[in-house]
Order: sequence, then structure tokens, then C-alpha cells
Amino acid sequence: MARTLFAGVRILDCTGAEPYPGEVLVDGARIAAIARDGNRLSRENVVVIDGDGATLMPGLIESHGHLSIENAAELVQIGMIPPEETTLIAVRNARLYLDCGITSCISAAAAKPRTDVVIRNAINKGEIPGPRLLAASPWLTVTGGLGDMRTLHMPHMSSMAITVDGPENFRRLTRELIREGVDIIKLVLSGDTFVPHAPSHTTVMSEAEVAAVAEVVRAHGKRMSAHARSAESVKLAVRHGVKVIYHANFADEEAIDLLEANKEWVFVSPNIGFTATAAYEGGKWFTEQQVQEFGFREELAGAARGLQELKKRGVRILGGGDYGFFVTPHGQNARDLDHLIRYCAFTPMEALLTMTKHGGAAMDLPNDLGQIQTGFLADLLLVKSDPLVDPKVLLDRNNLIAVMKNGEFHRRSP
Repeated sequence: MARTLFAGVRILDCTGAEPYPGEVLVDGARIAAIARDGNRLSRENVVVIDGDGATLMPGLIESHGHLSIENAAELVQIGMIPPEETTLIAVRNARLYLDCGITSCISAAAAKPRTDVVIRNAINKGEIPGPRLLAASPWLTVTGGLGDMRTLHMPHMSSMAITVDGPENFRRLTRELIREGVDIIKLVLSGDTFVPHAPSHTTVMSEAEVAAVAEVVRAHGKRMSAHARSAESVKLAVRHGVKVIYHANFADEEAIDLLEANKEWVFVSPNIGFTATAAYEGGKWFTEQQVQEFGFREELAGAARGLQELKKRGVRILGGGDYGFFVTPHGQNARDLDHLIRYCAFTPMEALLTMTKHGGAAMDLPNDLGQIQTGFLADLLLVKSDPLVDPKVLLDRNNLIAVMKNGEFHRRSP
């Protein structure tokens, strides 16, 4: 593997420090040396990339990936696609994510039980291009929960969810999915906006069911994530060790206190992209009456208040999420940076850390990923302009001069 020297770059290291001019040496899969203050690194036996003032930053980390979903408009569509075609969808999206500068991804549910596992293994073997991936199960939901599309007259309708009830059934299913190779068990603890009989503020999974899953997950050294919009579902998730809590937009004071008390290990991934887009740019998909009926603007405002409070208390927020649906197509994941700035009063640096430094910690690689520091993995983006001035520059792949993962170029402009 060649040694690569990025010279003449503006280093945005995503430690939280301000950018600075310097040079970065990559040796193998890792960052070997960093120079600043006009110092130069050796040019001996290296390939020199002259950045000409471009920004060098860590690769983006998606915290709520759905690689095996094809920008679906309805959950039933996902369930109707056979496993073989689902795998091809995931292969295409894995390449797309890397093209877009997403070098790592925490899956938040696969469309089929083994899809993420197969894609993760193929990426690790170098058989297909894609981000470093933590493989998730499909949604594990209960009867009447998000993803349960069945009716009494059509009992075999499916989505991306596996529907079970009762602690023993959850325990068995969790063991089966871990046997098949998943890294993450994804639980659907709360309802959702689009479920009339189980709206977002409801909690649909029982304490005993979550406890059964947690017991098996701990025994096997795996991890859980959870769809948790309601206040009670957030508390349920924290009590049972769910590492990444998705949404949390109806968290009350007690839930926020609990998140703060466990901030050393827990992460909140709010995934406001769908809500923000639907609330203020949804004319293509929703009428104004529907926007008001679904309460998208109120939900976004509530999520923003909660996120500002969580950020103030030091709870780590993760960016990205729920891309792969009709309102939030794959490849636009970095829009979440602008959403956090525009609607949630994040600074550009705070927003950027949600998809870099904090993402590395959420991947369980806090000393390897998400920052430009000596010894860290060389997952790097060379960007034409400054993401701190306008994070939306990351949405245009033409602005990405180079994408490097594990010290190897995935793509590089001539």
C-alpha cells in the first residue's frame, strides 16, 4: 500500500478545534504524521497530493443507515422485494454512500434478516466497495407496532419488520439473528406518526420484552438500537442499555435527565431529515392540510428544543438518519448537518461533529475513527471548499476531490 502525503491542505480535524494549514501523512491504513505551523513532512517514498488549499477532513459517519431500502414510499413495498433483489439494492447503495464520502455506517435495520450481514462481510473482504458497516437486524416490532402491516383479512403482509410478542419469543428471535451474524438488534419501542393506532407518543413494547432482548444481547457481546419517539420508550431504552436511541423527539424532563446521567455510553440520533423536509419542503409529497394533520412542524420544533437541551447537558448527538425513503433519498444524508444548524441552533462545528467525532465513538472506535489525529484510521475527504462555511458543499460529489477509506482511495479527481 502506497504512502500518501496530503500537502497544502486546510486540516479540519473534527476534534472541535479550528482548522489549520498543514500536511497529513498516511502510511498503510492509518494516519502516520501531521505537520502544522509551516512545518513540512518528508517527501521520501510518498505519493504527494497537492491540496492547493482544499479542506481535508474525516470521512462522514452515518448513524442510521438503511442500505437495503430503495427510497421507498410505503413499508409494504420493502416487504414485497425478494431477498436477491434486496441484496443488489444494498450493493448499489453501499457504493453510493462511499461515493458521497460516507466511510462508516451504523445500520438501523435491514430489509431482510441477513442482508446487512452479507454486505458487511463482502465489504470487509474487499469484494464490493462500501462504508465500514455495523450490520443490523430488521425492525423487531410487536403486533400493532410500526412495521406490522398485517390485517385480519390479509395476515401475510410484510414490511422490513419481524413481528413477535412476548419475552420468550423475543429471546428466541434475538438468538437466531445473532446466530446469523448481526452486530445490532433493532427494536421498535414506540409508535410513529404514520401509525394511526400507535402514534409517536405511545410505547408499544413491554419492559419484559425489552429485558429479554437485552439479556441475550449482553450474553453475546452485541448491542441494541431502538426506534424510540415517546418519552417512556426513551426511558425504557436507557434502562436496558440501548446504545443508540433514534428520534427521542417526545423526550420529557425525566427522560432527558436519564440520558444525561448515562451520557458516557448512550447516543441520541434524532434523524430529523424526514420531518424537516416534510415540514417545509413537502409540497411534492404532502398537501398543506396533511402537513398540519401530521404535525410535522410542531414535531420538528419539539425535537429542536429537546436537542438543544441534550446538547447543553453534554449528551452526544449523531447526524444522518432515515435516508432511503421517498422524502429522504439516499445520497442526501449530509443534509442533516444543515437541518441541525437551521432548525436546532447547532453551530457548523457542532453539526459536523455529529457525523465525525461522535460517530466514531458510537461505532465503538473513539480512538480510531472520526478525527484526523496521528494513529487514527485514514478515512479522509478532500473537499474543494469549507464545510464549516456551508455544510451543503458535502452534498455535491463534485466537491469531493478525493475519498479515502483505510488509507486507500475510493475515488480521486485527476
